Amino acid sequence: MSALLEVRHLRVAFETRRGPLVAVDDISLQIGEGEILGMVGESGAGKSVTGTAILGLLEPPARITAGEILLEGSRIDNLAPEAMRRLRGKRIGAIFQDPLTALDPLFTIGQQLVETILTHDAVGARAARDRALKLLGEVGIPAPEKRLDQYPHQLSGGMRQRVVIALALCAEPRLVIADEPTTALDVSTQAQIIELLKRLARTRGTAVLLITHDMGVIAETADRVAVLYAGRIAEIGPVREIVHAPLHPYTTGLMGAIPKLGALRSRLAQIDGAMPRLDAIPPGCAFHPRCTQRLAQCDREIPRAVAVDGREVACWLHGESSRG
Repeated sequence: MSALLEVRHLRVAFETRRGPLVAVDDISLQIGEGEILGMVGESGAGKSVTGTAILGLLEPPARITAGEILLEGSRIDNLAPEAMRRLRGKRIGAIFQDPLTALDPLFTIGQQLVETILTHDAVGARAARDRALKLLGEVGIPAPEKRLDQYPHQLSGGMRQRVVIALALCAEPRLVIADEPTTALDVSTQAQIIELLKRLARTRGTAVLLITHDMGVIAETADRVAVLYAGRIAEIGPVREIVHAPLHPYTTGLMGAIPKLGALRSRLAQIDGAMPRLDAIPPGCAFHPRCTQRLAQCDREIPRAVAVDGREVACWLHGESSRG
């Protein structure tokens, strides 16, 4: 499967008076056509910064300091702001966590959809309205003719999130970045949004980067998963293998913290400690102060990713990294 999106050794830093604070450090990944790649990790792991960098929406003092981002083989991280604005929406769609901030409260749903379609495609107003109606139907909104003339505050949270997804699909993008798209929704609505993203990838061939802290959502939705810790990828590979047989101690800890039906435990497992601040990332493997399996070299050298059983893991316990 050829890569629709390719990220090569991406590094993002926040410039401060005391020097740069690295939020994303040497991240490389690929997403193929029709594939959903999940990106998971605790708050502060660098998930949203990675998505924002791909979208070209980093704001100072954040900036890309190394690496490349390629969409369908063409580099996009060095585009001029106006060229990136044209590409965003047309070839890359975005679904954000809070639909109330993504939708303009002063305009109807129809006005926002039609304006987005007209911005990216040379069609007439009537054709744009017809496409808006079709999109609302595709994302599961009942009575789309009625909803088209309503304002965001007149819709439920689940309905608003569906509208945001419809907005992301207006120009039929090749890639969609979905940043915590189910966080504020109830369980049944979450399931519907998950099914919608899966159908989007399956029927349209759209590549999806699904950013979330919820491993349950990843297990239900993604084809592959990248586990981030302190701005680096700890483990990346097929979701089934990583969920059922994690290799990195951090991934093992994340999976151990998920409650299981039928398991008789008085309390959930937890990972002691917390994600390090950007100005206090420890040397070597950033996870070593919290790791119960750390080796002598863990606090001295950053482990490089090695291939193990069809996935990649950056840990001194595995593969070539275990020598010494």
